[in-house]
Amino acid sequence: MTVISRDDVQHLAQLSSLQLTDDELDSLQTDIGNILGYIEQLGELDTTGVEPTYQVTGLENVWRDDAVISTDVTREQMLALSTESANNQVKVPKVL
Repeated sequence: MTVISRDDVQHLAQLSSLQLTDDELDSLQTDIGNILGYIEQLGELDTTGVEPTYQVTGLENVWRDDAVISTDVTREQMLALSTESANNQVKVPKVL
């Protein structure tokens, strides 16, 4: 079983910019030790013949060709559809 020391927990807390009390360090040391023990336990399982699961929903990316579709609509016609324009661009309200 992997043993995590109090110094290891303090180092992790420092890397994470966490300020922990002594009680929190002790509690976290126990929790991290339990997590590492569980991971070691999972590592002992025989997974021969088990396919990795990368996607559980069955969804797939749908790709299409990136092609320019030419239209007969001009920039001026599109700008005329907007409520307000300036410098050949559609003017929109500020969003803060």
